Amino acid sequence: MNRYFFIVVVMLLLGVFIIVKAAVIMFAERQYWQEVADRFVKENVIVRPNRGNILSSDGKLMASSLPEYRIYMDFMSGERKEKDRLKDQKRRDEALKDSLDSICRGLHRIFPEKSVAYFKRHMQQGRKKKSRHWLIYPNRISYIQYKEVKRLPIFRQSSNRGGFHTQNYNQRKHPFGQLAAQTLGRLYADTALGARNGIELAFDSVLRGRNGITHRQKVMDRFLDIVDIPPVDGCDVVSTIDVRMQDICDKALRDKLEEINAYVGVAVLMEVKTGEVKAIVNLTKGNDGQYYEMNSNAISDLLEPGSTFKTASIMVALEDGKITPHTLVDTGNGVMNMHGSKMRDHNWYRGGYGQIDVTRILEVSSNIGVSYLIDKYYRDDPQKFVDGLKRMSLDQPLHLQIQGEGKPNLKGPDERYFAKTTLPWMSIGYESQIPPMNILTFYNAIANDGVMVRPKFVKALMREGEVVKEYPTEVINPKICSDTTLAQIRTILRSVVKNGLAKPAGNNQFDVSGKTGTAQISKGKAGYKSGRTDYLVSFCGYFPSEAPKYSCIVSIQKPGLPASGGLMAGSVFGNIAKRVYAQDLRFDLRNAIDSTSNPIPAVKAGELQEAMTVLDELEVPTEERFAAGHGKDVWGKPQTDSVAVLLTEREPQAGLVPNVVGMGAKDAVYLLEKQGLKVRLNGIGRVRRQSIPAGNRAVKGRTIALTLK
Repeated sequence: MNRYFFIVVVMLLLGVFIIVKAAVIMFAERQYWQEVADRFVKENVIVRPNRGNILSSDGKLMASSLPEYRIYMDFMSGERKEKDRLKDQKRRDEALKDSLDSICRGLHRIFPEKSVAYFKRHMQQGRKKKSRHWLIYPNRISYIQYKEVKRLPIFRQSSNRGGFHTQNYNQRKHPFGQLAAQTLGRLYADTALGARNGIELAFDSVLRGRNGITHRQKVMDRFLDIVDIPPVDGCDVVSTIDVRMQDICDKALRDKLEEINAYVGVAVLMEVKTGEVKAIVNLTKGNDGQYYEMNSNAISDLLEPGSTFKTASIMVALEDGKITPHTLVDTGNGVMNMHGSKMRDHNWYRGGYGQIDVTRILEVSSNIGVSYLIDKYYRDDPQKFVDGLKRMSLDQPLHLQIQGEGKPNLKGPDERYFAKTTLPWMSIGYESQIPPMNILTFYNAIANDGVMVRPKFVKALMREGEVVKEYPTEVINPKICSDTTLAQIRTILRSVVKNGLAKPAGNNQFDVSGKTGTAQISKGKAGYKSGRTDYLVSFCGYFPSEAPKYSCIVSIQKPGLPASGGLMAGSVFGNIAKRVYAQDLRFDLRNAIDSTSNPIPAVKAGELQEAMTVLDELEVPTEERFAAGHGKDVWGKPQTDSVAVLLTEREPQAGLVPNVVGMGAKDAVYLLEKQGLKVRLNGIGRVRRQSIPAGNRAVKGRTIALTLK
């Protein structure tokens, strides 16, 4: 019993001791142990997710988050216990001193703009100051550079032991540089603050992802990150931009802006049926004379559109039955009085156009022709004309997927400043402000059988390669006009390019439809006559005319004269259309053949059997006028007619210099060297000239020079 009693007493005393000790820890020593715990545990650490990528329509990476680093050195790292601090500090200083030269040489190799002496002086300065956060290199470095730095002595050790540590950044990169940069959007320098504009801003919530939470805890002398809530990476955004088409539009527009010294240029290419914006270029001239993507001019600029608006005016009159494409107007000598103000055609100084019909009015972009018709039929009821424009949704904002669009401004007769001159000038594109994207959407509806669709910049969201959301085509207006009006205006717009001022926008391979525009740019209250006049030149249309695939607008703001929508904006449109049409494999290439030209290809002179093999593979008709033989070379100069390629043998004579003009380099060199001649080539292409005329005696070892072009 005494032993049991003794055990019970010991256990009771032990229990009392535990309770008392726990109470002391909880209350008397609470602060001390809290500080100890804080050194080993870090609660609620936010883990940033990876921001989603922005992809082109064909899957190319257009914007992505890549890691960047700032590199630091802690010269007081190592053992934190007081009794070992001095010992550890001495050991590390000796190691750093021994490795300093090697480290500095390595840093110079990775960052050659800084010398070895600079790094050595800089590192010694940090060690002298005993800094815990000494910036080794002033700029952010890439992941590849970081990995190279980590291989250097001491730096390859853990941060606690060696002292090398980093500050990580998630930097947004555009692999294609400035292409569509304004539309893709930009982030703030601190990416945690989000996006500033474009797709980055409009889809920030899905690109950003969701933060995770971890806490850092020391377990068995090792720090571990304990995940409480895992981060969720952002979705990838699949844009409608086609990199290839974007590059075509950027190059064509940039070349023209540099040529005419323009201020601002816009080019937008849109797929007719879907409204997908395949390319959008916004270029503004910088202080250094170069052009950059600075503003979203295509969707935000509120300017008077000029003559591209005449199409809408004529469509209202056609729809209301006031006119037909053959209605005649006497434009006189190019100057007409409109309610006390003079309306002029662009050729007034040459005597005007006289009497012309509606089709010709748009072909030559006659201001008098359009304004006379609209004033004649709507001066007593201008609201009817405005209502006709509204039926075609020209007054409606587009509610685009990205922010910054301007709202169209169409005057109405109930407004304060609607004068008698407003209607005729409004009909030719003045006294109204409409962004280029809205004008393009209107012309796209004409190409799309009257169905107006909303322009689209993003087509889908993806996560880990799987589509999680699609953005279908949205219809703004199911029918902007009747089928009769639509057929009439499409015929007229086709004729504008074929027979009118918009010829530079056309080409010989396929038909283009559209309308030019040239307008003075108002300077606010100062009007149009304050000092030097600026102009807006533009062209808007679609191609190919018979089965529209793409619509496009080109709009350029430039100083002074000359100013021509056809020669300037139209030529840019023409270059874009030809290159897009040629590179888009979805077109039936047979449509690219001009029915007025000879489809039989030209064939170089040379070995005829090889030529025949290629022509047969391409299913080109041939007519052979030679006896083919196994292993025998057959030489000649093919000729083409309207139905076939004629292959006629002309065997070179032994000992004489053959005629190689018209041949490619391979065949020419073979024939000449076969005769013992040495060949010197100059240029590329076909042989245009040979230094020794054909028929001369071939002297072995003699040099013959061939000029190719």
